[in-house]
Amino acid sequence: MNSFFSPAELADIGFKYLGEKVYISRKASIYSASSISIGNNVRIDDFTILSGKISIESFIHIAAYSALYGGKAGIEIKEFSNISSRVTIYAVSDDYSGETMTNPMIPDEYKNVLHGRVQINRHTIIGSGSIILPGVSLGEGCSIGALSLVNHDLPEWSICAGIPANILKSRSKNLLNLEKKFIKEVVDNE
Repeated sequence: MNSFFSPAELADIGFKYLGEKVYISRKASIYSASSISIGNNVRIDDFTILSGKISIESFIHIAAYSALYGGKAGIEIKEFSNISSRVTIYAVSDDYSGETMTNPMIPDEYKNVLHGRVQINRHTIIGSGSIILPGVSLGEGCSIGALSLVNHDLPEWSICAGIPANILKSRSKNLLNLEKKFIKEVVDNE
């Protein structure tokens, strides 16, 4: 038995959109598949959780034990991005102030659930164990170091790390040249 779902099995899951060359581990957990779009050339590894409104474009890897909680606001991951292992991305969160109750077993009228769309732009890489909170946008080419907490927008082509994540330095844009070469030599010849 293959450790990834077959194309026929993936089609039966009922995704909103499903591209070609999509590899999802049989050990991944998928909730609200009808709200999840997945582009071409995507790999999602063991024990990953996908829940709520999520859009994953092409050439994306989501490593083992990561969790994406899109809720109603949604998570969008643009092309050529990488989510390392044990990354958690929240587009929805309980209110921790103590003014309201929390958890999914409590009726909505007793809670104040916070929603904020998360945007992960092209060529972004998020290091292992990092947490992205609701409402955050990561600029194109943004690199997040391992074990970082991202609670605010971060600019394009920056290398960031820490709790909370701060800009450490600029990131090289050479991978844009590599992308052009890759598209020309590999993608166009498929």
